[in-house]
Amino acid sequence: MSADQIAQKLWNLCNVLRDDGVTYHQYLNELTYILFLKLSEVKGFEEHIPEEYRWRGFVEEEDNNEAFVRYRKFLAEISNQSSSASIQEIYTNASTSLRKPVNFNTLVQAIDKIDWYEEDDRDTMGDIYENLLEKNATEKKSGAGQYFTPRPLINVMVDLLVPKIGERWNDPAAGTFGFMISADKYLRDKTDDYYALDEKERKFQEEKAFSGVELVGDAHRLALMNARLHGMESTIYLNDTLTEFGKSIKNFDGVLANPPFGTKKGGERPTRDDFTFPTSNKQLNFLQHIYRSLKKDGKARAAVVLPDNVLFEDGDGQKIRRDLMDKCHLHTILRLPTGIFYAAGVKTNVLFFTRATSETQNTPGVWFYDMRTNVPSYGKRTPFTEKAFENFIKAYTGGITFDKIEEDFNGIVDHKKRQKIKDERWQYVTRDEIAKKSDSLDLGLIADESISQAEDLGEPIAIAEEALAEINSITTEINAMIKELK
Repeated sequence: MSADQIAQKLWNLCNVLRDDGVTYHQYLNELTYILFLKLSEVKGFEEHIPEEYRWRGFVEEEDNNEAFVRYRKFLAEISNQSSSASIQEIYTNASTSLRKPVNFNTLVQAIDKIDWYEEDDRDTMGDIYENLLEKNATEKKSGAGQYFTPRPLINVMVDLLVPKIGERWNDPAAGTFGFMISADKYLRDKTDDYYALDEKERKFQEEKAFSGVELVGDAHRLALMNARLHGMESTIYLNDTLTEFGKSIKNFDGVLANPPFGTKKGGERPTRDDFTFPTSNKQLNFLQHIYRSLKKDGKARAAVVLPDNVLFEDGDGQKIRRDLMDKCHLHTILRLPTGIFYAAGVKTNVLFFTRATSETQNTPGVWFYDMRTNVPSYGKRTPFTEKAFENFIKAYTGGITFDKIEEDFNGIVDHKKRQKIKDERWQYVTRDEIAKKSDSLDLGLIADESISQAEDLGEPIAIAEEALAEINSITTEINAMIKELK
């Protein structure tokens, strides 16, 4: 079976457990606890788990009640008993959402029967888990969409920033660690899974090259599991970047992030004292943190997903944009299509910038690409894929085509090559022109009379299409479940 098929099989089991009162999000947490036990057997680190809690014992236990009691005891005790820091972190404050012993046995037996390797002996556990994370994010009732950035967008952002061996990369709002996993995969593909490196370089890549910070406990647990399944021993802090802790997260060669939307509770400002322009707007605070966390070497770079209000907000927003354009070369803003995130109608952008060696006048102008105006409404009927970025990639790189991006692009932004690109969606705005608009960056959208009409009609149509697709998806899952029960 392919990774997609296995993930669907595991996801369908959630429907079997619905009568146990288990939500999709709880189910994914439960799967994480149980999958990690299986992982310890497959990957050979069972010595960090007491013998009575090892995988084979649960599989072979004939008494469902006994197995379930032992599992609950395992969750309560393992974070204190294990000598492995990874295990301690993943099982911190763990508890089961299951109530029926038979359902625990159903999960154990189903997971044990899965062949985790494809025909080429490639380990697919990481792919399967990411597939489950994506399903959880697209399931509206789970509320997990805020932790999952669409993989096509993540991959393109990584490709365009061109990570290099020996660099330190960070995501200060890590979610399930998707950005760092994609950056790690990018480098593994170029180095024969790091086997082309010497032992010191390989150890650095596996343990030190990628890091993250995540505030929410459940998301942090999923991020740790996701990293371990991809062979990464990365440090992922359970903490808040916008507190004093965040001051220590710095000196990176690269940052990739999609900070959470909204304001701090009660309109509070960040509790760290190093922000020049502290504000209650979380995205503006994250933006300040990100450009401050980059090395001042003229090469450190970032790509950050931010909502439209960051581009035009007055007051502190204006000051922060000005500070960004002074300290960094803000060379590209991608106006993303609506409907690619979990919240309908949220309008987002990707800001690409490089930290300069000086503190002022480092942005001579900004290139804008409009992927929003008169584009398809993305959803289940019109999947959002990397192919959608084909023209943007050509503009960004100055002529390198979509299929050659990883092979030919070295990450250097060439203004002269960009000028030669003929695309109505691709515009250059000088710093002087931006200053005349009160430093607003809400620019670069095509002037088109049909836009307002398309926006008025597009969202209801898209919602109706997604509802129909969801009904079809549920019908497919029910049929699969009936077939499985037979």
